[in-house]
Amino acid sequence: MNVQVIKIGGNIIDNPVELEKFLTDFSKIEGNKFLVHGGGKSATKMAESIGLVPQMIEGRRITDAAMLDVVVMIYAGQINKEIVAKLQSKDNNAIGFSGADGNLIQSTKRNHPTIDYGFVGDVKQVNTTLLKTLLENGIVPVFCAITHDKNGQLLNTNADTIASELAIALSEVFDVTLTYCFEKQGVLQDSEDDSSVITEINEVLYKELKEQKVIHSGMIPKLDNCFNSLSRGVQKIKIAHHSMLQNPDISHTTITL
Repeated sequence: MNVQVIKIGGNIIDNPVELEKFLTDFSKIEGNKFLVHGGGKSATKMAESIGLVPQMIEGRRITDAAMLDVVVMIYAGQINKEIVAKLQSKDNNAIGFSGADGNLIQSTKRNHPTIDYGFVGDVKQVNTTLLKTLLENGIVPVFCAITHDKNGQLLNTNADTIASELAIALSEVFDVTLTYCFEKQGVLQDSEDDSSVITEINEVLYKELKEQKVIHSGMIPKLDNCFNSLSRGVQKIKIAHHSMLQNPDISHTTITL
């Protein structure tokens, strides 16, 4: 049985027109599917409106207690429920989840040797049994970027990582395709040239592109997750514009080992 895990990028979430197009395309996908979203720009905007100063290191958000309140409200609340409502309008029986719901994704608070990321979680365990039950009952799960530690603490968790860990867990029982959808056609050789898509990236090329600073910032954790997923059983991984969901011939990036 095939399963598609699709992660939607923040620039699509922040654009009502593009979000509507994406959700229309996503709703037409037949078979088993998961949607994962973040919402970093919306969280940043909300944080700044109440006087908080967001901090990022290498594309990852520092999450103190005040910022955690913001991301839970925006990710698990506003964005998640708006997406679920829109999918329901398109006849997809979606249910929104954080990792705490049904103990679906359990994490541990990140322990970095030099950086205090605050209330940031690294995924420890995925409840594959419950995920399988959801699919068997025709549910379209929509995951936000919030997990928990099984001790009552919510944790901000990178949405790319959540998509990767869900795909890895599901690959134990399904053939899984993981797709990272965002506003570009794929990974670009030149960030200013949308036509400069790198159609295939393996680990050797990835290392070279990082050294050349072609790949940097938020794309690094995304690609790290891709290679981790492939090494742990995920069958196919793509980075693409969301229009590829209904037009697979559109230029995109395929990730290979």
